[in-house]
Amino acid sequence: MARTPRQEITDSNVLSVIMGGGQGTRLFPLTKERAKPAVPLAGKYRLVDIPISNCINSGLRRIYLLTQFNTASLHRHISQSYKFDHFSRGFVEVLAAQQTFEDQTWYEGTADAVRKNLAHFLNHDFEHLLILSGDQLYRMDLRQLIKEHVDMEAEVTVAAIPVDRSAASSLGIIHIDQDRRITRFVEKPKDTALQDSVVLPPEWHGPLGIQGGGEKFLASMGIYVFTRDAIVKLLDNHFADFGKHIIPGAIQTNKVHSFVYQGYWEDIGTIRAFFEANLDTCSDLPQFNFFDMTAPVFSRPRYLPGSKLNGATVDHAMICDGCILNQAAISKSVIGIRSQIDSGTSLSRVVMMGCDYYESAVSIEEHRRAGLPRLGIGKNCKIDNTIIDKNARIGDGCVISPAGKPENFDHDLYYIRDGIVIVPKNGIIPHGTVI
Repeated sequence: MARTPRQEITDSNVLSVIMGGGQGTRLFPLTKERAKPAVPLAGKYRLVDIPISNCINSGLRRIYLLTQFNTASLHRHISQSYKFDHFSRGFVEVLAAQQTFEDQTWYEGTADAVRKNLAHFLNHDFEHLLILSGDQLYRMDLRQLIKEHVDMEAEVTVAAIPVDRSAASSLGIIHIDQDRRITRFVEKPKDTALQDSVVLPPEWHGPLGIQGGGEKFLASMGIYVFTRDAIVKLLDNHFADFGKHIIPGAIQTNKVHSFVYQGYWEDIGTIRAFFEANLDTCSDLPQFNFFDMTAPVFSRPRYLPGSKLNGATVDHAMICDGCILNQAAISKSVIGIRSQIDSGTSLSRVVMMGCDYYESAVSIEEHRRAGLPRLGIGKNCKIDNTIIDKNARIGDGCVISPAGKPENFDHDLYYIRDGIVIVPKNGIIPHGTVI
């Protein structure tokens, strides 16, 4: 049989869909008032900026974002961040779950979300549907993924990353043959014997470009490419999820290929993962480098002044735009936009998301009269291993640390998740509070 001609990968034959996720319960309380893709990242970005930037840097500018929980801030961020000119076909558009006369249910899973919008997608001219997650940190040239999908004449391609045994039990593990065709898909294998059955043969490490010793498993990244015909046929059912239902079924009926990705990838699914990924941006050689301008991360343009450091001492920290740091000591911390930190305060391993606005003199005086702190962090505080969400007010003389406390705990003023203290959005920690 003659092979079909190779297609050039262009924006005109690829439609990108980013999954906005569910309620984001594992990222609570950061998702209490916002959708998971709208959670701030690295002081000035949002999680959703990562997959959108990967698409734009790959020349893919027709992008839909599917979401259904707390969508207001996400809509605002998208509308203020991503505007293409009138003479291009590019767009970034949010499709929130909606009830119709035909279907009155919400999105019940990743596959169900795509199915409910499939008629809308099919109005576009595309040959390949690219599906991405909205809560992962990685940098990928998506053209390589799609090119391999086309070259292998696959109907479905699953992006996979090598992981060790300790990570295999929490991810979907794929097993492939020598042609990289997927033969099995096992969701979060806990049993040792089951894990042994899907371990990657050591002799395949070299041909797949996998470096480093030890046993490896191929874990699904939750990134898929479908041909137009395949996505229509595979969603002609009531199955809810790609990883649990659609992909395992497709392996039996379709040509499902694996694309092995080599690079940093982090699923920002828990508070601990989110916290450590943020702090890693402060290291000498971060695993995800926001300074790489060959593939920049885009976000909302802001017109903020440069940050002022009035006698502050800073060691391995990310200081974002518009901050005022007085005589404070800051180490291994991310300080978000418009943050204000007063003298005598010490921060270590803190992710401070900053503020949405500068507080007026009238507001500062009103809060002072009420005995409440101003926006930011007051004087002589000591804070470690803490996430401070946006627009928080922390008074003078406060001590915040998870030391000696439960791994998970709820309080009227704060939360503890995965051994990390979280001051919620718009939270107030009164003067002299010791946590």
